[in-house]
Amino acid sequence: MNKPIIISDSNTKSLKIKSFLLKNLKNLSSKSNVIIVIGGDGFMLKTLKKNKSSSKYFYGINSGNYGFLMNKFSTKHTIKNFSKAKMITISPLELIVKNKQGLKKKSIAINEVSILRQSRQAASLSIQTGAITIIKKLISDGVLVSTPAGSTAYNLSVHGPILSLNSKKLSISPISAFRPRRWKGKIISDKSIVKIKNLNPKKRPISAVADNLEFRNAKIITIKTNKKIKFNLLYDSNRSLQKKIKIEQIRRETS
Repeated sequence: MNKPIIISDSNTKSLKIKSFLLKNLKNLSSKSNVIIVIGGDGFMLKTLKKNKSSSKYFYGINSGNYGFLMNKFSTKHTIKNFSKAKMITISPLELIVKNKQGLKKKSIAINEVSILRQSRQAASLSIQTGAITIIKKLISDGVLVSTPAGSTAYNLSVHGPILSLNSKKLSISPISAFRPRRWKGKIISDKSIVKIKNLNPKKRPISAVADNLEFRNAKIITIKTNKKIKFNLLYDSNRSLQKKIKIEQIRRETS
């Protein structure tokens, strides 16, 4: 019988979990359309991107540190939790980068696109959505455009807002804004097309990073949600991604 596909990171903890699953995943032929991903958040992001055209379901098991996108491993409960897991569907950001030479590069980002200064000089950026100018000139270390799924990752570290999974919003958050110093960013519709322009590419070079893939010497960056790509993620019913996000919201409100 066909069983779930297991994709594992190469570290010792991941391989031990994989060995356990191979021995204990019995009578689960009904889950043959599932890919079990063992590793940390970074490994999950990498696996999703490799399988962006797949209609399969992804069940993550954490063997890393925080593992926000993953499920907790337990020798007692994982098999049972896996068989009763609930699905959520997310779409990634699509990034198009035009560099100083006029060349275009394209990628997707599940958590966020980060625009970062590439030298000791602060970045000088303009940000637009359609015909609306969000900010004419931002002097900062950079800026983040985050999905709801990624709003508790790097976005939270730069004091960006935590977005509910069903909010249909994106977050634009500055990184160490110098001018205007009090600008806290903006929440926009996930139907928006964000255009970020480097106002001084010669003196103030920047890079654009899609989750963990970097494009250097960016001049014009376009970001939008790609609704054509849908990732089906499975979570334990008692620790869904929605619940994890709500927990982080409560932590922020009470801290």
